[in-house]
Amino acid sequence: MRLKLLSAIFLIFFISLTARLFYWQIVKGDDLRRQANVQYKGTKITSAPRGNILARDNTWLAVMRPAWLLYADTPNIKEDSKKIAESISPILIDGNGKSESEYRQELLKEIDRIKNLLDKRGLVWIALKHKITTKQKEDIEKLGVKGLGFEQQEARYYPEGSSSAHLLGFVGKNDNGEDEGYYGLEGYYNITLSGKEGYLSREKDLKGAPILSNSIKEIGSRAGSDLKTFIDIRVQKMVDQSLKSGIEKYGAKAGTVVVMDPKTGGILAMSSYPSYDPSKYSEYEAGLYRNPAISDTFEPGSVFKVIVMAAGLDSKEITAQTVCDICQGPLKVDKYLIETWDKKYYPNSKMTDVLIHSDNVGMSFIAQKLGVGRMYEYLDKFGIGRLTGIDLQGESAVSMRKKGTWNIVDLVTSSFGQGIAVTPIQIVRAVSAIANDGLMVTPKVVDDDKKPEAVKVISKEAANDVTQMMVAAAQKGEAKWTNLRGFNVAGKTGTAQIPIAGHYDNEKTIASFIGFAPAENPKFVMLVTLKEPQTSEWASETAAPLWYSIAKNLFAHLNIQPED
Repeated sequence: MRLKLLSAIFLIFFISLTARLFYWQIVKGDDLRRQANVQYKGTKITSAPRGNILARDNTWLAVMRPAWLLYADTPNIKEDSKKIAESISPILIDGNGKSESEYRQELLKEIDRIKNLLDKRGLVWIALKHKITTKQKEDIEKLGVKGLGFEQQEARYYPEGSSSAHLLGFVGKNDNGEDEGYYGLEGYYNITLSGKEGYLSREKDLKGAPILSNSIKEIGSRAGSDLKTFIDIRVQKMVDQSLKSGIEKYGAKAGTVVVMDPKTGGILAMSSYPSYDPSKYSEYEAGLYRNPAISDTFEPGSVFKVIVMAAGLDSKEITAQTVCDICQGPLKVDKYLIETWDKKYYPNSKMTDVLIHSDNVGMSFIAQKLGVGRMYEYLDKFGIGRLTGIDLQGESAVSMRKKGTWNIVDLVTSSFGQGIAVTPIQIVRAVSAIANDGLMVTPKVVDDDKKPEAVKVISKEAANDVTQMMVAAAQKGEAKWTNLRGFNVAGKTGTAQIPIAGHYDNEKTIASFIGFAPAENPKFVMLVTLKEPQTSEWASETAAPLWYSIAKNLFAHLNIQPED
């Protein structure tokens, strides 16, 4: 009996031991091997710095700077979680630009957030705040709170703040918690700017000290590439400040300014308002991230007339001396009546006079000479309805209606910029072809030292003729009072009503001025747009004076001398 009992005990013990060994070796084998590897192998991911974005003079537009991850080592936390949260939260919250009540509300939210994190049970290590500054780190260290620690990180820093926000975009977290560029240059060149992480693995002893052997495996990290841009930082700042002042002065809801070199396509400055701070992008509405210069479309109005005039001249359907034989009064087209903006009419106007007076009837005369087919072809050649290819993330375009669907009304209204949608950058690129002897280049922000590819849109002769017409329009048109004496500017105003629910709002307009200088050898082409200016609906009294106030500073900066 005893022998049977003892045998049974040994059998049970043997079965239990076998089952236990099976569990550890087979069921949990992979987990144990991984844990063993962690104990005797040290693995470290080596970070790769993101590339910088530089202005043309090598000053920083976006740069990486040291930052810190604040974490809690919970076994070493001795103080009450609420007390810790109340002591560190004022350091973590930025009160700049906030009212006392806003700051107070944000502070209470941060205290609750930190306290809730510290109260989590079962976690040994808790990330409390990513990418705090060195100053914040030092201030928290002075508190002497046990159990708080720091790990070095990197944060994106934008020295110019909101001035270049729409150009640059920002760096945020993707779905995997990794840094990724969004919008602007950060988004378009994310792969170029992003570095490649490295990897270091080596064996270590029981105390964690590295073992000097041949077991070290290392793949070096690779830093992201820097981008050098065409952006002139002085021009960018000046444009940004002038735009903000102009919006305030004329009571506009928003505005955009684009300055481009028509020969290279290099963007010297691009500013839109309202804007946001890319360093604090999460504090702003997502709608502000879009760059209006490349993403927002509008009906251009009379600034579009220079493009149609160029088409008429290049096709040889008209010359500068061609006489308009329908300009004595309003023009009836189908069931619509085409009128001039000021209800004034100029019989037997020559084409230069049509542009000077911004005559809608005169432009309809040109459109009818061209016909639907050639009008469509020229607009397509000028890039209307297509992306420009600018190297910024977020560009959009509204396609033109299909060629076979245009009627006579579409033809004549498009000649003075109605019924057709463009982005500011499309207008700048199209007019740059006139400034560049008929050759159109792709707008670019990053200077890659490559010679720009130019597409011939119109003849040099046609471009020169339109240029002289634009000079006359700037000197004698409705905005002549803003013209700077001695400087040869080729320009054109545009006042476009805003279409709302199938009709045009008589009180809401977008005021524009497009121009380039010096007219014979342009160093820049610039577009200014103001949305719904309140002091006056007319571009001649809002966008044009703002254009010339910026141009005056550009002349000095680019060493453009008066001709007399």
